[in-house]
Amino acid sequence: MQEITKLFDFPYYQLETYNLDAALVSKVNGEWIKTSTKEYIDKANAISRGLLRLGVQPNDKIAVISTTNRTEWNIMDIGILQTGAQNVPIYPTISKEDYEYILNHSEATYCFVSDESILEKLNQIKANTKLKGVYTFDDVANEKSWNDILKLGEDTSNQNEVEARKEAVNENDLATLIYTSGTTGKPKGVMLSHKNIVSNVLNSEKRVPFDYGQSKSLSFLPVCHVFERMILYLYQYCGVEIYFAESIEKMSDNLKEVQPHVMTAVPRLYEKVFDKIVAKGADLSGIKKALFFWAVDLGLKYEPYGANGWWYETQLKLARKLIFSKWKEGLGGKLDLMVSGSAALQPRLTRVFAAAELPIMEGYGLTETSPVISVNDMRDGGFRVGTVGKAIDNIEIKIASDGEILVKGPNVMIGYYKDEEKTAEVLKDGYFHTGDIGEIDSDGFLKITDRKKEMFKTSGGKYVAPALLENKFKQSRFIEQIMVIGEGEKMPAALIQVNYEFVEEWAKRRKLTFKNKEEITSNQILRDRIQEEIDEVNEKFGHWEQIKKFEITPDLWTIEGGHLTPTMKMKRKVIKEIYKDLIEKIYRP
Repeated sequence: MQEITKLFDFPYYQLETYNLDAALVSKVNGEWIKTSTKEYIDKANAISRGLLRLGVQPNDKIAVISTTNRTEWNIMDIGILQTGAQNVPIYPTISKEDYEYILNHSEATYCFVSDESILEKLNQIKANTKLKGVYTFDDVANEKSWNDILKLGEDTSNQNEVEARKEAVNENDLATLIYTSGTTGKPKGVMLSHKNIVSNVLNSEKRVPFDYGQSKSLSFLPVCHVFERMILYLYQYCGVEIYFAESIEKMSDNLKEVQPHVMTAVPRLYEKVFDKIVAKGADLSGIKKALFFWAVDLGLKYEPYGANGWWYETQLKLARKLIFSKWKEGLGGKLDLMVSGSAALQPRLTRVFAAAELPIMEGYGLTETSPVISVNDMRDGGFRVGTVGKAIDNIEIKIASDGEILVKGPNVMIGYYKDEEKTAEVLKDGYFHTGDIGEIDSDGFLKITDRKKEMFKTSGGKYVAPALLENKFKQSRFIEQIMVIGEGEKMPAALIQVNYEFVEEWAKRRKLTFKNKEEITSNQILRDRIQEEIDEVNEKFGHWEQIKKFEITPDLWTIEGGHLTPTMKMKRKVIKEIYKDLIEKIYRP
């Protein structure tokens, strides 16, 4: 097998090295349907031939939008890339306005969608785009199906043209455009080459312990997310069977059915798993309950490599036998590696799952870095709680004078599509400026300490641009000041300082009286009215950005009180500190 230099080389490498019967596995009508490596390649070639017959040219952009990960996505991906065209994955949950923007900005010519729900949204804006055709994975009445392209490609007489197109693709050529939320509200198209992602797969492989050709994975993170996409190529390279989870609701069932050895997720999912386990423990009684929480407490003190001493390790052995083994059973029984990325993982989860012999290896990266920059690895002392591990091979990390993490390597993007100005802002002297603040300890472990910009990620791994939301909410006459919070939490929420002057007028009209500001913050009629304002604005944003809860602060935000700078900008850290009890009330009621 020749060296892997392009993304479509991965399935061919797998065919030659492992030739799996179950390369890609999706559940269809209650049954797991397996696609072998050979069938995967055959179908991808049929897609390539069909696309050529549609007139698809090198550098054409083809959008793919799917509500779940599925076999068809991966076949389409390889089929598109082999023609020299580019795959533009789009998040299914964004607004139709964002669909329209991305389709127009990328100048996508065709779009493949998973089902009717996506189609419904797409059809509302399709006329405003340059799309020549839309095809569905599910069978939808009166709609074109992806099977039409497969049929169009049944005739193999133009396979030599597909081979010529593959040959013409250079490793430095653009492979994909991945759109990320911009602070201005307009998504930015990150240009990633074949080399960007291929190098990231090959350099990450050494950090992930697989039983090559034998392991099973459960894929759940959206494949439009570069983390999961890179991982899927990595699985293909390592001969790992890929099972696609049906949904977050069915994750638990899927884990038991598939019994995977590895899975990737964002912190929010691990939080949910832990919360479920603890809820079950709380339902126990007597000695069983006492033992359960003794084990949890022990797990929360976990340090790797026996650092807590022999007595702790002796107790841990007992906890693993009595309690933690049942956790493992509940997750399929064979899971021995979980990978977390896309947002900060709470150290308590790192500790307790590692204690339970379900280690979560936290890593760090961005879409612009294809994505992995660093990752923890249990082997050879490469795991440290509270860090995102050590840099992977061939990547240089430098900490700038202001603490910003700068990265150089073959994984760093080409730039932002059609935006030289923004590209120049983040790519300087060969280094990508991440916008994150961090430090590297004496052993080479990277720790993220802060965000340079105000934009943050929820524990679900989604970016939220607070200023964008705040500016919209402040248009309400009820809201004087609002600060969107939710860094590393399961959802965005808000602290609100009401416009007291307007609220007093509004209250008089309704014959409501408030003795003090505390009474205002707790008045249910006012809270309900503010909720209406929030609901109205929420509709303009993707569901992951929407404000799910809020609390009204009992006082004015002032310069004197330390809430605001002299130029009336919010001091976010100070406000968070002042109202930490309200924040606790929101997230841990």
